[in-house]
Amino acid sequence: MSGVGQNRRGAWRAALACMVTLAVAMGLGRFAFTPMLPIMLHEGKLQLEAGGVLASLNYLGYFLGAVSCAAIGIKAKSMVRGGLAATAVLLVGMGVLHSFTSWGILRAAAGVMSAWVFVFASGWGLRRLAETNSPALAGVIYTGPGIGIAMTGLLGGALGGWGSEAGWIGLGVLALVLVALIWRIFDDGDLPAASGSTAAPPAAAGPAASASARSDAIWLVALYGLAGFGYIITATFLPVIARQALPGSPWPDFFWPLFGLAIIPGALIGARAPIHWDNRLLLAVAYALQALGVVLSVAWPTITGFALGSLLLGMPFTAITLFAMRDARRLRGNAAAGLIGYATASYGVGQIIGPLFAAPLAQRTGSFQLPLLVAAAALALGSVLFALVWSRSRRRQAF
Repeated sequence: MSGVGQNRRGAWRAALACMVTLAVAMGLGRFAFTPMLPIMLHEGKLQLEAGGVLASLNYLGYFLGAVSCAAIGIKAKSMVRGGLAATAVLLVGMGVLHSFTSWGILRAAAGVMSAWVFVFASGWGLRRLAETNSPALAGVIYTGPGIGIAMTGLLGGALGGWGSEAGWIGLGVLALVLVALIWRIFDDGDLPAASGSTAAPPAAAGPAASASARSDAIWLVALYGLAGFGYIITATFLPVIARQALPGSPWPDFFWPLFGLAIIPGALIGARAPIHWDNRLLLAVAYALQALGVVLSVAWPTITGFALGSLLLGMPFTAITLFAMRDARRLRGNAAAGLIGYATASYGVGQIIGPLFAAPLAQRTGSFQLPLLVAAAALALGSVLFALVWSRSRRRQAF
């Protein structure tokens, strides 16, 4: 019993450490810019189009970081610790430095760090859960981005009351405190596997390389990019969009943290979806929910509409990643790393294009209505195509 209890404690330590890690790397390092952008716009430090460029530089950094992970041979705990420390420093730097060029470098570097930390912390955490026979705790790990986003939304706006410099520095100090709390836990990564546990997840029984499997892989990569484009416009500009629609209202600052809070139940529910459910159908449903969330901010630009839209956009956010990665393993088994890399790159390209498309158009027209409708259409198209791919597969199996 003592061994079982020790395993359970170790699993929870690993899951909670990775949860905090993703909260810092993703919620603070990657998405703090969303609540800070309207403050910087109000102070006249940025124009909307320049804000879109900074956002895309961050997503470009994430893309480069993600595709470089396969070539990095450094231990996971060192990558995680280094990435977390750098994230805190980069956040503080946004408040200390004042030129657009320096901000661009800092946001791109923060994107690289968030990708490295996400990939290596995920690998470390999932391995520890496998070693302690606690794979169900994976959902806890992926609540981290939602918790971090909620923190940036609530604290970023409050700290920003003293100016954007204070906001950025305050978020950087918060990151340092959180990193200090979990720093030592990553030493557990070099412990041997517990007795009776498995050192790695069992190999997935992927189908032989066939024309249908290759076709499914191509569809996964292409359609996953639509998810990156479809959500990122709202995720980058939500407070700005809400302030345009609800001038003078105190509510716009709360829609972003609501988006983050919605991620938490979505991650927990998504992680418990039965493995035999078809990932393409789950992705079709998740894309449709996000498309509806984006449309609500255009069709119903009220407090209620933005609140519901934030919930519908947030709940499937990490579930989409989970289902896509599961489908890659269905297609390639334990050799899925390459396909996951291509899919992540496609998602990253969608994220880079989104702000570059939306910000100049919104600045010229004075409204995000058209960019949001295009984003919703991209998500709806992805939902329909995933459903068609799933339906075609069912028909093929029937014969």
